[in-house]
Amino acid sequence: MGNCWCRWEPSVYIVSSNTKSESPKNESPSAKIKKEDSKLPSNPKEVEDLRRDSAANPLIAFTYDELRVITGNFRQDRVLGGGGFGSVYKGFISEDLREGLQSIPVAVKVHDGDNSYQGHREWLAEVIFLGQLSHPNLVKLIGYCCEDEHRVLIYEYMPRGSVENNLFSKVLLPLPWSIRMKIAFGAAKGLAFLHDAEKPVIYRDFKTSNILLDNDYNSKLSDFGLAKDGPEGDKSHVSTRIMGTYGYAAPEYIMTGHLTPRSDVYSFGVVLLELLTGRKSLDKSRPAREQNLADWAVPLLKEKKKLLNIIDPRLEGDYPIKGVHKAAMLAYHCLNHNPKARPLMRDIVDSLEPLQVPDEVPTQKTIVAVINEEPKAEFKRKDSQCN
Repeated sequence: MGNCWCRWEPSVYIVSSNTKSESPKNESPSAKIKKEDSKLPSNPKEVEDLRRDSAANPLIAFTYDELRVITGNFRQDRVLGGGGFGSVYKGFISEDLREGLQSIPVAVKVHDGDNSYQGHREWLAEVIFLGQLSHPNLVKLIGYCCEDEHRVLIYEYMPRGSVENNLFSKVLLPLPWSIRMKIAFGAAKGLAFLHDAEKPVIYRDFKTSNILLDNDYNSKLSDFGLAKDGPEGDKSHVSTRIMGTYGYAAPEYIMTGHLTPRSDVYSFGVVLLELLTGRKSLDKSRPAREQNLADWAVPLLKEKKKLLNIIDPRLEGDYPIKGVHKAAMLAYHCLNHNPKARPLMRDIVDSLEPLQVPDEVPTQKTIVAVINEEPKAEFKRKDSQCN
């Protein structure tokens, strides 16, 4: 999902965190994983042994034969997407698969077959991480498969796919302003939850392809393979190998390898820019000076006369002017090259809340009606709400 600089990190790779309400244990799962560095789990029993003290969320250990049934033997017409890890399939769990299971659609993420040590660690990191944390804006992990060389994750199915596919699609209707702000608000709440956990978590790979949408455009963060324990106590940062996606990573992280929660804030600013402009974080098809979205757009965010010229033209002016200015200034602060000057995610959530339009979560039919009937009148009405 996206252009990753490096898929894996060596054995110092740490993933875990939990909030006080979700696990009373003092030892983080990352510490448990480090203890098992020499021998990663090879079956469900060993996985559950690692999860025992921090597993707030019950997970189902599926057999590979059950996954064949769920995915129709991994049919190609059920492929939802893929990346460096392998492929994601749409599947369906039926009640007759196993006693006690409910019938639900799922997404089945199959890690590639190289069975590498690093690949195994990333798979395990997601099992440990999403097996302990739960929040409305984090994707739900339902279960996993750890059988022979197979390493598979089974998630809740998100019917509208990724923000990337919705925002940059050439066939779907353009996302209206209200939906874009709803997406930003939900994603911000997910990041704030991670940053404010008792043991803070840095997501490290925040981008549009890792934000998934349900039918009502509620956003949920997915793919926690690169997540990292945040600094604790008097530590200001975590030193780590540079990993992530070009165009989204904070400049100080690229230069020094120093990772902080403010690194995620920078990435959030890039995604907010993408929602405002309808442009990708990196686009080699554009003129040279416009290829890096942050470099090109940040100088224009504070200039009111120029700002509207970079807003996504597919919105056709159907947005509240004051709301655009507020969102642009928020992006501007998130993208400050001084990480200490960037806002906290909890403050970003507070800034985005007034930009929400609760009664405007349109279906595709409603979107068509708004576009075809009176976009300018709708624009004036929404603008007046922000006064």
